[in-house]
Amino acid sequence: QVQLVESGGGLVQPGGSLRLSCVASESDFDMYTVNWYRQAPGNQRELVARINNGHRPTYWDSAKGRFTISRDNAKNTVYLEMNNLKPDDTAVYYCNVYNTDWWGQGTRVTVSL
Repeated sequence: QVQLVESGGGLVQPGGSLRLSCVASESDFDMYTVNWYRQAPGNQRELVARINNGHRPTYWDSAKGRFTISRDNAKNTVYLEMNNLKPDDTAVYYCNVYNTDWWGQGTRVTVSL
């Protein structure tokens, strides 16, 4: 089982930016497709972005045009760069290896004045 650790969350004003990181415990992390999900209070967890082992990204509606997913295989890390953040982006963000139950503990993002 791959251990995943997210970081980079915090409090940011509307219009600001954050970069989230998901670091994996295994060196063959580059083989996996990785998802970023988020869960806002009272809501179901929703898929935000995905990157496959060929670095091809896929974005869901909430992320299009504002978020960028990328990976650095040398660091066993997948990133989520988030720009022009809105209060509706407030959530706990989780990374996950596609088609597994391998999840990190999440990192909290709060967008507020």
